[in-house]
Amino acid sequence: MSVSLVVIRLEIADQSPFPQGFQYSAVEGMAEEELRDKTLGLAKHALSGKSELERAAILHQHMGSRAMGDMVIETYEPSSGGEEGSSALQDARTETSVSQETSATSQTAPDSPSKQLPDQISFFSGNPSVEIVHGIMHLYKTNKMTSLTEDVRRSAMVCILTVPATMTSHDLMKLMAPFNDVMEHMKIIRDSTPNQYMVLIKFSSQADADSFYTACNGRQFNSIEEAVCQLVYVERAEVIKSEDGASLPVMELTELPKCTVCLERMDESVNGILTTLCNHSFHSQCLQRWEDASCPVCRYCQTPEPVEENKCFECGVQENLWICLICGHIGCGRYVSRHAYKHFEETQHTYAMQLTNHRVWDYAGDNYVHRLVASKTDGKMVQFECEGDTCQDEKIDALQLEYSYLLTSQLESQRIYWENKIVHLEKETAEEISNMKAKFKETLERCDNLEQRLGEISKEKQSLEKKCTQLNSRVLKLSQELKEEQEMNRCLRANQAQLQAQLAEEERKGKESGERKDVVITELQEQLRDVMFYLETQQKIEQLSSEARSEIQEGHINIPASQTDGALGSEGAGPSSGRGRRGRGRKRK
Repeated sequence: MSVSLVVIRLEIADQSPFPQGFQYSAVEGMAEEELRDKTLGLAKHALSGKSELERAAILHQHMGSRAMGDMVIETYEPSSGGEEGSSALQDARTETSVSQETSATSQTAPDSPSKQLPDQISFFSGNPSVEIVHGIMHLYKTNKMTSLTEDVRRSAMVCILTVPATMTSHDLMKLMAPFNDVMEHMKIIRDSTPNQYMVLIKFSSQADADSFYTACNGRQFNSIEEAVCQLVYVERAEVIKSEDGASLPVMELTELPKCTVCLERMDESVNGILTTLCNHSFHSQCLQRWEDASCPVCRYCQTPEPVEENKCFECGVQENLWICLICGHIGCGRYVSRHAYKHFEETQHTYAMQLTNHRVWDYAGDNYVHRLVASKTDGKMVQFECEGDTCQDEKIDALQLEYSYLLTSQLESQRIYWENKIVHLEKETAEEISNMKAKFKETLERCDNLEQRLGEISKEKQSLEKKCTQLNSRVLKLSQELKEEQEMNRCLRANQAQLQAQLAEEERKGKESGERKDVVITELQEQLRDVMFYLETQQKIEQLSSEARSEIQEGHINIPASQTDGALGSEGAGPSSGRGRRGRGRKRK
């Protein structure tokens, strides 16, 4: 027996709290970031780089006509003792909260400092295992099929898609009693869908889930009601905020309508309760045996004639309309303007139902997947069957009609296309002619402006030529003066070099003459000294007696050079000093 896994996504509002223990994944060892990238990969790609208005438009497009509502999630665990334990816990919590409130009120005296207390005191009342969230439940089907006989990974969590409201929680716990030891928890999800609710059951292992699936799938809930238990494996249960793109498509998954009637129309593995337009629910087999188009309870007609409100949301066409079973979008067929198919391309909502005959079309498989259709005679929901030559003739007639309708629609579309093309070309030609006239007028104005500008520029050119001539004459004069100055500078530099050479020669000659003069002066000083010494000696000798003069006449006197004579002699040449010393050493008679 082949089974397919489903993914349950709870899209909650931004202000709604997260339900405890709802998230689950059958794939073990996958990181939280990797799992989030897998679930919100397409949503992040579609919303990245968009402004707030664009994000809101994309989210509204994928949300469609669906509206968020309150959902009640009740959690039951084997240790809680079923409904009785939960009720007892609820009563105990309520009594405790009320008693605490009463005691707090009685202990407050009139003269106590009550101004320090807040105006409202928060307290908890009710069953803690019951949570209320505000959002939408999404149901996805995986594209892979498995068999119970194959030893492959499926899931340890199963889901009962539809449980009639006549089944209480106590009855459901009795149904689960044989598997109470291997069940970890059970969550009952109630939303705005009348007369039914959904149940998620988590088992300890996949083998326990397989045992429960084999034992209870297709089994009646009780002996009185004909409703049967329809089970599916849950590969993943997740909770995502609406602003994160929870309504956007998911990779490798196909979203299914949550409505039981829609599931009954297209999925052969699901057989549940049909809800009529007047919100009265019946078993599909019972409703098929009813030989009237009205509701068995209130006689409301279930096959009303098309009304004016049924029209395409984009173009307003009222023929060949298809309604999306996921979000309720109404669009025209592919032979009109293809708005229903465009809606599928934008949102990946796979299933749509034709409003005229209630047949369901699968855009991904490109075929009909309906199993129940409206009868042509009385409008009843009947099993879609076709046998014998009558069916073959109907198929041939349907094909001929389809071909004729296709050919007519194509010819009509071609006529409309070419008419629109001609109108578009005429409009473009008129726009081009008007643009050319405007450009021609603009060109004439620019030409006048350019001629006026040309006259002004010619006058400016003449004045600039005069200025240029004057400047050229000045440049020639200045260049000539520059050449003269350069020549004069060159001559002055040459004279300067010559004078510097002459000055050096004169300095050398002056130094030599000075040296010679110093030698002559030195010699003259020595001679003067000798003369003065001679005169002084002669005077002294004349003053002496004759005996002393005779004694001196036979002797010799050597006079050493003085310090002054030595300094003067060091400045002069060596031979000059020698001559002075020799003069001083002459014999005196």
